[in-house]
Amino acid sequence: MSTPVEKRNETLGKALVAKLETRHFEAYYCPTAKEAIEKALSLVPEKSSVSWGGSMSIRDMGLTKAFHDGNFEVIDRDLAKSPEEMGDLHRQALLTDYFITSTNAISKDGILVNIDGTGNRVAALCFGPKNVIVICGINKVAPDLDCAVARARNVAAPINAFRFMGKTPCVSTGSCHNCTSPDCICSQVVITRTSRPEKRIKVILVGEELGY
Repeated sequence: MSTPVEKRNETLGKALVAKLETRHFEAYYCPTAKEAIEKALSLVPEKSSVSWGGSMSIRDMGLTKAFHDGNFEVIDRDLAKSPEEMGDLHRQALLTDYFITSTNAISKDGILVNIDGTGNRVAALCFGPKNVIVICGINKVAPDLDCAVARARNVAAPINAFRFMGKTPCVSTGSCHNCTSPDCICSQVVITRTSRPEKRIKVILVGEELGY
């Protein structure tokens, strides 16, 4: 039997799926990360080229491993042996059949918000790969666009700055200072209102907390 939390998450998730579909995204709700992995794999034909950005959500849930274990042409920037090779893999990822990513936040009316330093992840979201699959934990749903931007800047970005061991003001205080530090990882702030072409971006909402 579902718990009250699970019931709430499913209700919120299914309502958000409907909002995303009005914005021309292809959207799904999965109660668990395990089911989300199965859904993502079902969307990608075998032998497709697949890559991803720096999302911890997709690594922690085991999705990147699942693609490595499957019959896919994987371009994995994590295997780069030098910054130059990583740059080459970033560029190759922009020509894949499927790009896998998470999102820093999503508003309840279906708008994605992402902040990026290098820009490879948001570049792929905007243009390049034939398809993009976005995995989003229920913890990243915000009441509105302003709250989604605030979450991306004051929750996701400082945690990632800690992860990258940057020397930014947010590492000292835990919240955004709108800085222009050389280590700033907030170079691009991208708001994705709709999917164009229709259904190019596929969003899988997960009824569990994933990532930052």
